[in-house]
Amino acid sequence: MMFEEYNGKVVFVTGAASGIGQAQAQRFLENGACVFGFDKQEEGLYDLSALHKERFAYYVGSVSDKEAVAAAVNQCLAQFQTIDILLNTAGMLDGYTPTLDTDEALWDAVMDTNVKGLYVVTNAVLPRMLKRGKGVVVNIASIAGLVAGGGGAAYTASKHAIIGYTKQLTYDYSRSGIRANAIAPGAIKTPMNQADFVGDGETATWVAEETPAGRWATPKEVADLTLFVASNAADYMHGAVLPLDGGWTVK
Repeated sequence: MMFEEYNGKVVFVTGAASGIGQAQAQRFLENGACVFGFDKQEEGLYDLSALHKERFAYYVGSVSDKEAVAAAVNQCLAQFQTIDILLNTAGMLDGYTPTLDTDEALWDAVMDTNVKGLYVVTNAVLPRMLKRGKGVVVNIASIAGLVAGGGGAAYTASKHAIIGYTKQLTYDYSRSGIRANAIAPGAIKTPMNQADFVGDGETATWVAEETPAGRWATPKEVADLTLFVASNAADYMHGAVLPLDGGWTVK
């Protein structure tokens, strides 16, 4: 799947050091875009930079840190002049912890990354998009934003919040040229889910068996859907939540 329209476009990706975010960065780079990565971990960002020196740049920091986000956005603008597409992909799990076992520290950490971080990054990028009268935002939600069982209390609440935020964002700013949608992945084999494959991989096997498609997906599959959702072909798509879950939510 190739999109010539991404030649010269600038994509800002959070969580770009690994997993879905890294796959998104790679696929947009392969389609000719300039990509700016933002993540707390530098290793994966450095690897992308080594491969795409002129079209990839990055900043190391937390999405919930307003100063770090502002510095990253300013660096992106200084290097690439604009931001056409924002991919809010950074996130963290909560170990499927029920509410009575969720202490405030875990709740706050999940909300700071998954919800506040998305809000902070969006608010840093959105004014630039509004000034140009055009911009695309793709938020990574989860099947946990649609049904129970995809995470614990904090994670499920945070992903529901992302879906609500996405809908309100496009509702408020679509007449100003902003288009926001969300992707809700199911079982995606990423470093964040590595614990499911530890030992005999019993959890990973169970998840695959419970998924109608009978398998886990790869981060590239999420990235490929992102290419479409961010493209001109999806220009009339506003506030949609697209499950990419192998049929999990049809059960």
